[in-house]
Amino acid sequence: MSEVAVVVACQRDGAGGSPTAVLDDAPFTDEERRRIPTALGTSHAVFLRATGIEHRQPVYTLRFFTAHGELPACGHGTVAALAVLAEREGGDHDYRAALRTAHRSFDGRASRNGDGLTASFDPGPVSLHSTGGPELRAVVGGLGLTEDAVAGDACVASNGQPRLLLPIRSRAALAGLTPDLPLLRAACDRYGLLGCYAYSPPDRHGRAAARMFAPSIGVPEDIANANSTACLAAHAAGFGTHRLAVDMGDHLGSPSTITATAHCDRTGHRIRVGGQAAIVRTVMR
Repeated sequence: MSEVAVVVACQRDGAGGSPTAVLDDAPFTDEERRRIPTALGTSHAVFLRATGIEHRQPVYTLRFFTAHGELPACGHGTVAALAVLAEREGGDHDYRAALRTAHRSFDGRASRNGDGLTASFDPGPVSLHSTGGPELRAVVGGLGLTEDAVAGDACVASNGQPRLLLPIRSRAALAGLTPDLPLLRAACDRYGLLGCYAYSPPDRHGRAAARMFAPSIGVPEDIANANSTACLAAHAAGFGTHRLAVDMGDHLGSPSTITATAHCDRTGHRIRVGGQAAIVRTVMR
């Protein structure tokens, strides 16, 4: 039997958020890992494995699963994992840990915020390149749009897996999207995309809205997607916007907000992304 924490990650004003299962890893089969999200009604599950202490910080390896299989990264899953680790540590001080996936190591932080926690992490470097032509038309068609509904230059962004960042002319137009999911999945599969992150252009305060569609990995629409928001932060920094608060999940009845900041150094833009999280229940599986 394993204790599983169900965490709502990237809440907005203490409500909503993306339900995520977090538990210690064990000699599970990958099939058993895939069952956890379905069994608990979450889109993702995060498996934690303690691997020691480095520079006076605990080190944990993270693995992320949906019902369809393993992912190399999951932003809101990382926020959820940090909330669980900080809760276990207890106390009112800020929590820090070194986190590892199969592909990289990075730092995570969490601090108590009333009854919940605020967590953030370094999502790693983001690559960006412009796109258009058949690739753009295929994804836009899968969303049920015409190209004139796009409010600026679309681009493909990756901090591990490529996804299309697609600016939509307004929040109202974004809310009205009715994608043809089989058609969108076929378009994303054809061009090697994780999915499409459609967003309204940030206002002068850096506030925006977004919807992330990723049917290829079994997530028709994500309540919160921190890694894609990190990609948007890198893109927006090129236009002078260095702080974002992106609202997601409203269409799914679970309002969420992801925050991201971009700082420029000698290596380019360094991003930090995160959100509020709370543990809503624990169960034994």
